Amino acid sequence: MAGAVTAHLSEEASVRPRHINESAIVRVLLISIALAFLALVVLLPLISVLYEGLKKGWDVYIAALKDSEAQSALRLTLMVSLIAVPLNTIFGIMAAWAITKFKFRGRNVLITLIDLPFAISPVISGLIYVLLFGAQGFLGPWLDDHGIQIVYALPGIVLATVFVTFPFVARELIPIMDAQGVQEEEAAVSLGARGFKLFWHVTLPNIKWGLLYGIILCNARAMGEFGAVSVISGHIRGETNTLPLHIEILYNEYQFSASFAVASLLVMLALVTLVAKKFIEWRGSKWQSKSN
Repeated sequence: MAGAVTAHLSEEASVRPRHINESAIVRVLLISIALAFLALVVLLPLISVLYEGLKKGWDVYIAALKDSEAQSALRLTLMVSLIAVPLNTIFGIMAAWAITKFKFRGRNVLITLIDLPFAISPVISGLIYVLLFGAQGFLGPWLDDHGIQIVYALPGIVLATVFVTFPFVARELIPIMDAQGVQEEEAAVSLGARGFKLFWHVTLPNIKWGLLYGIILCNARAMGEFGAVSVISGHIRGETNTLPLHIEILYNEYQFSASFAVASLLVMLALVTLVAKKFIEWRGSKWQSKSN
């Protein structure tokens, strides 16, 4: 009995986090360096964007946001996100399910391909679609004969955005579903659960917070993507310019107040994403503690 108690206590001690006992001076120094770095790299640029956007007053700020080209860029950015994020969510769930629930040849290859957009420059990914679907590309003549336009149009922007953002959902779900194992699914199958019913009632409750977290990250990247979209969009004013591209055009034309005003929209969207991210992390940790 005593041996069992001792083993239990030693197990708890191994699980319990250990805090490094450093002196107060070292702790204060490390925290100060971290805060100073964050202030310099993150906070000051964000504050400067808001300051420059409002520098010439609310009238100039509101006029920049009400501009027809800014409104068109905002609509296009939201439209691309509304298309790309659900597609990547479906792909992420299917890829994570296949990788974690089945053993098959090419599994590691699939994982590598999912990570590919992290290694490839977004500019290169946009250029790939231009070479594939452009007028002089591999499929360009056939698309032109059938009146289908992908490059310099919404479909090309969506494809480029999907490419650079599709790892986010899958990469959040794979570790969660891998740790979850297959025992619950096997038990549900033995009780007669199949297909969507199995996923909805057994798998989804265990991955829902990770799924939402991946969706938030995917959406944030989709709205802020510049490189791939810049290559494939053609920079057509009022038609194929997303918010990042519109900001670049305003800045290059020395319309600094207008460019920073529009940039503040992306800052606000980033702050909303950050709040949603922290909420998901909080609910996820709370749910995990209840499960344990």
